[in-house]
Amino acid sequence: MTLAGRDPLAGRLPVTLITGFLGSGKTTLLKRLLRDPGMNRAAVIINEFGEVGIDHELVAASSEQMTLLSNGCLCCTVRTDLQETLRELFIKRRAGEVIDFDRVLVETTGLADPVPVLHTLQSDGLLGAQYRLDGVVTLVDAVNGAASLDTTAEAPKQVAVADRIVITKSDLAPESAVAELERRLQAMNPYAARTRAINGELDPAFLRDIAPRSARASVEEAGRWLAPSGIDSGSEGAYLGQAVRAAHDPSIRSFALWFERPFTWDGFSAAVQVLTSLRGADLLRVKGLLNVEGEPGPVLVQGAQHLFHPPVTLAAWASEDRRSRIVFITRNLERESVESLFAAVGTLAAPNI
Repeated sequence: MTLAGRDPLAGRLPVTLITGFLGSGKTTLLKRLLRDPGMNRAAVIINEFGEVGIDHELVAASSEQMTLLSNGCLCCTVRTDLQETLRELFIKRRAGEVIDFDRVLVETTGLADPVPVLHTLQSDGLLGAQYRLDGVVTLVDAVNGAASLDTTAEAPKQVAVADRIVITKSDLAPESAVAELERRLQAMNPYAARTRAINGELDPAFLRDIAPRSARASVEEAGRWLAPSGIDSGSEGAYLGQAVRAAHDPSIRSFALWFERPFTWDGFSAAVQVLTSLRGADLLRVKGLLNVEGEPGPVLVQGAQHLFHPPVTLAAWASEDRRSRIVFITRNLERESVESLFAAVGTLAAPNI
């Protein structure tokens, strides 16, 4: 049965998860974003135990749980859980009780593990019909970020699952320290585009349209989602390597596998089921473009730990290169183990490495 058909991304509201360790500047960044005219129809969900309140100068009117900001944005506080908050927001939007927001920004607490939030969007069928994950944005403090990566379990995981990494407070740290932090982040997650923000200032376009917006998206657009910094994830040595990672972050691995032969959908599903059942807890993030037999274009897949989003078939291939490519960000899981598992399932060609 084909995966293609009605565009499964059309009309679904993009959700951007903003994460980062305590003091990384998430609220400061949100304040700056909310002043941008391009963000004037955003709904912002914050945890009520956030580091500081949203900028009070922006507040125009408020209720117990939802606040209308003076620039037109909607700010909502998580009082129960994210699923209920997202459902309530959508119901109120459809009823005309709140603004017709066109995107959702979710600010997590600094101690939050981002993967359960990803699971919320992956596992709830009702939410999945209304919302889609646009991407994960992780903030890393240039002054204290290295120490957080050394001493906490949450900070490395936040970096590992990121689609975009923003280095904050770079003006307050020596350039040599910032450069070393960038090298370390590149080694941990070479598939995340990075930028620096000074006092929360950055181009909002960096945080918009991270993932493809439509099944009609080009393979190039989807490719930027996989490897937005332009690296060739199919070749060895494409990312900074073992010395930095082994010294600082021995548990985090990042690699891409390319496959020459098309998958059968049953074959790929079987491989993923075996991988998630054996090592699901160590699959921090998986993203890929697959050549699946019978599909007119590449199939976009993504998941975290044991759960995967429903696959989306893009309209067409853009070139003759129709190799499947899958990016893995793992914890205590080596590339060779994943390669061996895919090969052992027996339905797939050996990866091109």
